[in-house]
Amino acid sequence: MTLSKKQALTALVITYNEEQNIKAILDNLAFADEIIVVDSFSSDATFEIASSFKNVKIAQRIFDNFASQRNYALSLATNSWILFIDADERLTTELEKEITTIINEQNSVSAYFMYRTFMFQNKKLRFSGWQTDKIIRLFKKEEAYYNHEKIVHEKLIVNGAIGAIGKLKNKLIHYSYSDYEDYKQKMIFYGQLKAQEELVKKTKPHFFHFYLRPLYQFMNQYILRLGILDGKKGIIICYLNALSVAVRFQELKKLRSKITISKT
Repeated sequence: MTLSKKQALTALVITYNEEQNIKAILDNLAFADEIIVVDSFSSDATFEIASSFKNVKIAQRIFDNFASQRNYALSLATNSWILFIDADERLTTELEKEITTIINEQNSVSAYFMYRTFMFQNKKLRFSGWQTDKIIRLFKKEEAYYNHEKIVHEKLIVNGAIGAIGKLKNKLIHYSYSDYEDYKQKMIFYGQLKAQEELVKKTKPHFFHFYLRPLYQFMNQYILRLGILDGKKGIIICYLNALSVAVRFQELKKLRSKITISKT
């Protein structure tokens, strides 16, 4: 009987000013056969901390958008199986074992969704739209790439078919919310990037986009997605996510104005 060759795993992380997370995530990824960090020229100690790990390869690239940054990181990987993790995510021991097992099984699945547990200052956020949150984090390099048209909340294209994607049983832990100001700035940044997507789509913002879209975002997460059951935490998360929508269309208005001025 011929034994199949053990599948090697490359773990990828893109970073910018993640000194509070980088050591923990690199320790967390020690089981991977290859670890690559692509840093966007952090102004804190992220690069220095990552460089101190002997089992980590580190590169630097100027950030243009998330899709391009992730595709660049993919180009550096030498193994077929990719685990693409954010610095504020953590794997449980059970999830690590599941990943190791699944990539060595004989199956036709090219990628896997992972459900995530959203942590609000080290406490689990149970609702507010995050209860069904899932994202593709494990996939085969040769059968996937990040869509350049989605520059934030980037979408992984897997052979053009969603049917080729499986789901893992164990959840990632997502430490996205450390404090109010940090999460607020993150939501503003995402809103600004999303404005560039809207510009490409030739969206013309008006009353609906400026007022009703943010209101819908808040009410959808707070009422329909049960953010109200998360108490004060739910109000904060739902408000800041709605703020990101408002910033998106205010920024889009500015971008369109600059284009109009440049043409006159």
